[in-house]
Amino acid sequence: MPTHHRSSRRITTSVVSLTLFSVVVASALTFCWLVEPTIASADDKLTVYSGRAERLLKPVLDAFTAKTGIRIELLSSGTTELVNRMKAEGGRSPADVFITNDAGSLEIARAAGLFRPVNIREVERAIPPQFRAADHSWIGLSGRFWIIVYNTTLVKPDQINSLLDLANPKWKDKIAIPNAGSEYLQAGVSVIRASLGDDPTKKFLEGIRDNAGTQVYQKSSQIVEAVAKGQVAMGIVNHYYVYRHLATQPTAPLAVLMPDQQEGGMGAIMNVAGIGILKHTSRVEHAKLLVEFLVAQAGQKMFADLDKEYPLHPDVKADPALIERKSFRAALVPLTKLAELREPTLLLIEQVGMR
Repeated sequence: MPTHHRSSRRITTSVVSLTLFSVVVASALTFCWLVEPTIASADDKLTVYSGRAERLLKPVLDAFTAKTGIRIELLSSGTTELVNRMKAEGGRSPADVFITNDAGSLEIARAAGLFRPVNIREVERAIPPQFRAADHSWIGLSGRFWIIVYNTTLVKPDQINSLLDLANPKWKDKIAIPNAGSEYLQAGVSVIRASLGDDPTKKFLEGIRDNAGTQVYQKSSQIVEAVAKGQVAMGIVNHYYVYRHLATQPTAPLAVLMPDQQEGGMGAIMNVAGIGILKHTSRVEHAKLLVEFLVAQAGQKMFADLDKEYPLHPDVKADPALIERKSFRAALVPLTKLAELREPTLLLIEQVGMR
């Protein structure tokens, strides 16, 4: 059974709310100034199934509604749960669009025949081909990297080069990791397997299992908090959790290490959030408008500003607090392979006895 540590406090200050609101309003107004609003009829709507947290997505969808008049009915839940739900619902599903935070899950949905391939000129211009399915049945929206977050009072950055270093026994009881059910863990381990093979991956899993002990968390934000408090020295999370924490607590002793950049290293592990249009939907044109909005420069900037993720549009800059994207290498494992890699990865995670 996974061990869950729940944070004793939630960062929901009025200052943060006002800051995010200001960013959303400014970005939405910028978009509206650049493009003439499209007025939809009162019956126009889209139902969006989302594997992303509502607070991270709803401001962007609200800006889309403000521009087009198309209402969004949003259902947020776990990604795997939603994929299974769409499979069960089939053509009766109320969902028009699916948005989630893992390319492997998007590819699983594509392979199950849930998505409609689309031809959208704006996608060709905005999103490089490595960040979308070959037939455009799903399209990446933002990038995230699996990184090492460390406490600057407990670790020096030259002590760590690779994710594999966290399996060294010298870090016993000093690291925090996601639980076995984490899609981030599953995707990250899949890339390590594809890059290095099963034996090094198994040793890595055994090492971080032993070094983490009971420091196994359900939420990445809890890992960041544990590192900030000095409960552990390091943790493995997607990069944006660290920058969101620092945005609200700038004096926290946290820093990000982009791992596996040494000569011969596999490169940093990347995943994307993305979108697919459901095959059965009768609202194809509305759904295409949403895709166009999210991949255009204004939509991409909103993701960058609000969520601290890396824009996929080559002309949109990431938040300046983030490590410059051109300064590090990403692993070369294609995102479309994450689906086929998942089952053997899950088996390996189970064999190792991850919590």
